[in-house]
Amino acid sequence: MERLGTGIGWRPEIADAVEGMPGIDWVEVVAENVCPGHLPESLRRLRERGVTVVPHGVSLGLGGAERPDAGRLAALAERVGALGAPLVTEHIAFVRAGGPLTASPLLEAGHLLPVPRTRDALDVLCENVRIAQDALPVPLAVENIAALISWPGEEMTEGQFLYDLADRTGVRLLIDVANLHTNHVNRAEDPAEALAELPLEALAYVHVAGGFERDGVWHDSHAHPVPRPVLDILTDLASRVSPPGVLLERDENFPEPAELEGELRAIREAVEKGGGGGAGRGGAGAEAGGAGRATVSLGQSGGAGRAGFGEGLSGGARRAASPEGPSGKEGRATSSEGPSGGARRATSSEGLSGKAGRAASSEGPSGASAEGARQRLALAQASLLSALVAGTPAPEGFDRVRLGVQARALAGKRADVVAKVAPELPVILGAGYRPAFLAYAQGSPMTDGYRRDALSFTEHLLLDGKLADARTRREVREWWLERSGPVPRSRRPAVRLARATRKVLLRR
Repeated sequence: MERLGTGIGWRPEIADAVEGMPGIDWVEVVAENVCPGHLPESLRRLRERGVTVVPHGVSLGLGGAERPDAGRLAALAERVGALGAPLVTEHIAFVRAGGPLTASPLLEAGHLLPVPRTRDALDVLCENVRIAQDALPVPLAVENIAALISWPGEEMTEGQFLYDLADRTGVRLLIDVANLHTNHVNRAEDPAEALAELPLEALAYVHVAGGFERDGVWHDSHAHPVPRPVLDILTDLASRVSPPGVLLERDENFPEPAELEGELRAIREAVEKGGGGGAGRGGAGAEAGGAGRATVSLGQSGGAGRAGFGEGLSGGARRAASPEGPSGKEGRATSSEGPSGGARRATSSEGLSGKAGRAASSEGPSGASAEGARQRLALAQASLLSALVAGTPAPEGFDRVRLGVQARALAGKRADVVAKVAPELPVILGAGYRPAFLAYAQGSPMTDGYRRDALSFTEHLLLDGKLADARTRREVREWWLERSGPVPRSRRPAVRLARATRKVLLRR
């Protein structure tokens, strides 16, 4: 079995540093940020050296009520092929809501939002994961996300939710220990309890990242050093299973290469402290805690890569053992009546593989019942997202203060990403860019991606009439004219002819 080893998230800003770092076995790239026909030279050189490259998707929205978009799946599969990746990863999250299922405008979050841990959401997620698995040429792994808010009326803990997901679909898990810490601070969830409930035999690899705390809320920023509590959770995980790979994520505020290398050393030490020293590439792969925690091979693909995870606790038997009502201490005690810990993981390795295994392990709804689950989830997600990005009233049961924090975080994220997609705008607008964008975002939800968002923002500025400075107004208008059509304005025949004519006239 191929083991990934120690890796780092590849970003253009640190491409040169990553190439020169010692001990980098693999890198992960944001799938939507690479073009299959024009891979960055840095990634090409890394691949030529034998460094594995794994694409990490952020836009599928597998936890959303709609089925995964075929075009997005095809694009993700194309990137897998271009990178020669052994697997591909995405998130257990929803990123858009509304549309046909709710007869309302389609809204985009611009970020990853948590799905409710309910039977309806699990049934929808399982079907969406199977659709994605059928469309992708390599195994899929899905990541737990960080959350600022909690859904009311949840029926499972995160560990139970992920266990059932893996059990019913055979999907692998990308466990982010920084997100477990985030949920510990923001939602009072015990990371050790979550790890104890997870099917660690399904582990594909581990994410580690930094963040910061403000007013009692932890923000998973990926722009700060990895804190000690996150490393401690990594050590706990490594004491339970030898992780096939561990990766450092950093998306902004990049430090000097020496500081990144120091964080990678701390990550290796945390894994070794937990007894998971075999995480390095080429390690023996002996799992801590017994044969019941055997790591799933990354080499499987297609139907063979979708092994089921439980004859002992799959389908109805699994649900009978798990709590039917809201989870918590009492719910976890109920679920412990069946096999648990090492015994549960040993049992889960007996699952059936391929389509037969999926049929045996899944007892989810079908037909009208399945569509009913999608409809209920669609309405709930649309109501929440509308409150976050369009200023509609908060859905019943949500913490309004936390919703406000999440809404501001989403608007800030939009401002940051638009500044990267359209770097000329912060230059043109200077210090006024961010307050102007945040004011625009309050009444203008994102509906068609960040590039369209940038264009809509500049249209808002031009129509609003608040650009008092004539030079700024002219530069914003020129920027919009250059990018608003199907072809850049500077390349349009009429513009090129006018410029050529002007040059001829000036020579006379």
